[in-house]
Amino acid sequence: MTELPAPVAEAFDATNAGDLDRFVAAFADDGVIDDWGREFRGREEIAGWSRRESIGVHQTFDVGDVREAGDEVIVAADVGGDGFNGPSTFIFRLAPGGAAIERMVITG
Repeated sequence: MTELPAPVAEAFDATNAGDLDRFVAAFADDGVIDDWGREFRGREEIAGWSRRESIGVHQTFDVGDVREAGDEVIVAADVGGDGFNGPSTFIFRLAPGGAAIERMVITG
């Protein structure tokens, strides 16, 4: 299993801690969340998405498998909380230099 890159680990840890500011800070200024085809671009939209659908519904992640595929990191995690629950796959692409998340895609 591959180790989580620092910004990806921070996004999961921040969500588990209910810390919206830390979660949003894990993304590049122009970062994107693609939640089953719905895109949220930039930190303001990402924060709004999280308030409605992630941290705002006490979402938690139990990370399972982590692997790399080219320039992407693919994470399988069990999702808990007061919203969607169950297994999900997250595909991350990091910004150049790897300091922030450029794109997070959520699939089944």
